[in-house]
Amino acid sequence: MNLTDRVAVITGGAGGIGAALGRRFVAEGAAAVVLADLDADRVRAVAERIGSAARGVALDVTDAAQVRALVDDTEQRYGRIDLFCANAGVATGGGVEAPDADWERAWQVNVLAHVHTARAVLPAMLRRGGGYLLFTCSAAGVLTAVGDAPYTATKHAAVGLAEWLAVTYRDAGIKVSALCPQGVDTPMLADGLAAGHLGARVIAASGAVLSPDQVADATIAGLAEERFLILPHPEVATYARRRAEDPDGWQAGLRKLVRRLRAAGADS
Repeated sequence: MNLTDRVAVITGGAGGIGAALGRRFVAEGAAAVVLADLDADRVRAVAERIGSAARGVALDVTDAAQVRALVDDTEQRYGRIDLFCANAGVATGGGVEAPDADWERAWQVNVLAHVHTARAVLPAMLRRGGGYLLFTCSAAGVLTAVGDAPYTATKHAAVGLAEWLAVTYRDAGIKVSALCPQGVDTPMLADGLAAGHLGARVIAASGAVLSPDQVADATIAGLAEERFLILPHPEVATYARRRAEDPDGWQAGLRKLVRRLRAAGADS
């Protein structure tokens, strides 16, 4: 996937990784980048700062009709969608005791939004014989997110869906990648650290906290190589291998880290 002259759509485009992807795609020569977000004013301001190749639109990714309308409008305006980045996501900070509403919100945004995307974009991509889907799934989708059961479960589901799509449609010309960063300097992590959330502290202790622009750089490289798993943090691949080879040992190590951070928190 070379971004030159491509048409891309990015959900969750009002900030963080989504905005960084928009900036980088335009810098790479994309013909058009549509940034979509629930925060209409903010996403339009981001698109305006990026330049004339970017367009900001309001979108609730949990509404299948809105996703389909965005896809239809983009295809009418630009003739096609080459790359759709389903990047919107939500965390809850809760365990199994989290309210049903939190579980439902995580399911709607982190999983079903990807289903809505695939249903909307695949028909035209299959007719053209090519297209690319990028799902932002988080390292939580191949490991775990301590302190957030809904996030962990739904991000695992997102990776599973992405893999199913890759197996099912690759021979028809559809490429699929799962973007799985670990710690990224976004409000989601910053707010968690400020609140002393254990999960955020585990993330910060497990590797470098990257900027959204660094994640965008890694994404460009991953798209160029058409890798299924795009891992901006190389250590995630190491953790995933350890988890697969010795799940009991990997869990024991993670529990040890959690105990250490809890003890440090109690002493502070």
